[in-house]
Amino acid sequence: MPGHHAARGRRTTERKGDVRERAILDTCEALLVQKGYDAMTVGDIAQGAGITRGALYFYFGSKQEVVTALVARTVEHLWERSRATAEADEPRQAIAAAMRRTVELWNEHGLVMRTAIDLSLSVPEIGELWSRTADLFITAITAVLERAGVQAGTEPDQASAMARALCWMIERSFYHASRESREKLQEASSTCEHIWLISAGLTT
Repeated sequence: MPGHHAARGRRTTERKGDVRERAILDTCEALLVQKGYDAMTVGDIAQGAGITRGALYFYFGSKQEVVTALVARTVEHLWERSRATAEADEPRQAIAAAMRRTVELWNEHGLVMRTAIDLSLSVPEIGELWSRTADLFITAITAVLERAGVQAGTEPDQASAMARALCWMIERSFYHASRESREKLQEASSTCEHIWLISAGLTT
């Protein structure tokens, strides 16, 4: 059965380095939950990933580099989950779907997101990642607003400026809600969704 062998071959083509790097990032995320950024060490990460400190340094030069890579992986998931819906759906549906996916990711990786925000001012690489991600979301939110009939432009009552305000409002709301509970995340999502709908002229 050629098809069976081909499928099996594809499943086994992941490089050993990719597996180790994923293990390092997964361990780092678990340690953020258990110990927090300041308390965890390179040794902790290496031990959790089942490798030596020396082997870890082959992939990352420091704890900060590991966390930066973890943030990069997480924001990529955030963007991929939201982009297609924001681009393709009717505005009201796009807003609901984008907020639903944002809740999902904050439930799954909220501590990574909070760590990214906390370190964005002191770690330039993380700050750049977070800022670039925000810009992507501002562009997506702008597109939804314009499809809903909001005038294009950068004036306070126009789509681009409104999208920027909405993006940072969502970030702050989820950052604070994630410190409390999943219920608070859902409440934050409902509030942000309602404000986004008002901004788009889709409700009052």
